[in-house]
Amino acid sequence: MGDAVFSYWEHQTFLREADVVVVGGGIVGLSAAIFTRQLRPQARVVVLERAVLPTGASTKNAGFACFGSISELMEQERKGGAAGLQQVVQARWQGLALLRELVGDEALHYQPVGGYELFQHAERELAEECRAKVPYYNELLADVIGTTGIFADATSRRAEFNFGNVQTILENRAEGCLDTGRMMLALLRLAWQEGVIVLPGCPVMALESQPGGVGLTTALGSLTADKVLLATNAFSAHFFPELDVQPGRGQVLVTEPIPGLHLPGTFHYDKGYYYFRQVGDRLLLGGGRHLDFAAEATTAPGLTSLVQQTLEQLITDVILPGKRPRIDYRWSGVMAFGRELEPIIRPLAPGIFGAMRCNGMGVAMGALSGRKAAELISN
Repeated sequence: MGDAVFSYWEHQTFLREADVVVVGGGIVGLSAAIFTRQLRPQARVVVLERAVLPTGASTKNAGFACFGSISELMEQERKGGAAGLQQVVQARWQGLALLRELVGDEALHYQPVGGYELFQHAERELAEECRAKVPYYNELLADVIGTTGIFADATSRRAEFNFGNVQTILENRAEGCLDTGRMMLALLRLAWQEGVIVLPGCPVMALESQPGGVGLTTALGSLTADKVLLATNAFSAHFFPELDVQPGRGQVLVTEPIPGLHLPGTFHYDKGYYYFRQVGDRLLLGGGRHLDFAAEATTAPGLTSLVQQTLEQLITDVILPGKRPRIDYRWSGVMAFGRELEPIIRPLAPGIFGAMRCNGMGVAMGALSGRKAAELISN
């Protein structure tokens, strides 16, 4: 007769056919499920997350509410042109606004502290190029952000921050930070409130388009849905290997409490490959993916001595000169990158849709990507 695993009640309440199944319970997946219920209040929407908490970057990011430093914008403009850059920055800015509207600043613990890009002495040429671009990007993005004074030279604040080996500081006045844990908790609460069924610890092994729907092979057994949204970001190649979705692992650490720590802002260093900010009375620091791109192009969680040692040395040499605080937390999260700046939001197969690849800007683009995906599958 087989093993009796699930009760009648579990089958009727949790495991029956759904109108929409969202695979992936991160920012994009939960946002898509919430907006789908708002667009289709009678739809049965189920979110399947393979781990207890999202295993990509949604609960593992650094909590930067950012849309791009000048050196990043310059590089992205070289890839997509001025019009393409405006479009992608607008998506990031609208995405942040939508996330704040959806969840609320108090729940996010959102703080409009501004962002700063730091340039070391060896980057004098790049610093001067970026400084010269301040008026250009202020004008280019004024209509997108809604202000003319987005970027400014903040080198005069070097003494206040007391960084080591920093020659130039450029400010982005429109950026801020948030609490990643609170954000995800608020999204989960909102999803349940909207009538979404969220099932963590339920990996999906296979998807198959079928006549009249989609079949899913999961840890709970076989499920069926009218439509499936794949919101698995860098892990999407497991289902569709041809997608232009390349994983990029980011390593992060948080120090012990540091008395007197005062870093009001979010900070990018070395062309944005390092990023840090104050969290309570601790220092959060992440990055270093560029030290070994090949090793970090993986969906596997983990830490490397190369990156971790470099991050610790960066604290001593640049952020807190001469200090070596104890490291209390270390982790990694997996982002997704591609040749195009825009995320992938489109049909992938009959009944199967995708919403993924935020190019390291998932906090900024996640909610908007989710809403666009909800509109796509609802239509």
